[in-house]
Amino acid sequence: MTDKPSFSDFERKAMSERAKELKKQKNTEADVLEKIAEMPADEAQLANDIHNLVKKVAPELKPKTWYSMPAYANESGKVVLFFQAATKFKARYSTIGFNDAANLDEGDFWPTSFAIKKMTPATLTEIGELIKRSIKS
Repeated sequence: MTDKPSFSDFERKAMSERAKELKKQKNTEADVLEKIAEMPADEAQLANDIHNLVKKVAPELKPKTWYSMPAYANESGKVVLFFQAATKFKARYSTIGFNDAANLDEGDFWPTSFAIKKMTPATLTEIGELIKRSIKS
């Protein structure tokens, strides 16, 4: 007898939200801003800072929601990076993550997700550099 994989309530909800997103014809910046507005103030500030940074350093990335999170896709529609609020999965910190469409490869081992609790000028600069690297061909 094999055990079936079990998803948490959070994972099931995220999958349900993703299915709704896929049914929508358009997935726009307005949808991203709506999701950010639903976040607690501190997380919304982080998400807004990242959103504005992406618009500044990588305007070619298109905002969209992805599993009900703010995300940014390349011209092929593949998500390059996303923001995940801590409250989404009851985590102790928010994250900024990069998918395989991001060009962050560095040898045989590199990070693809970063914890973020507070936005400082140094953090903003580091994230900006990661975003720039992620879109280089």
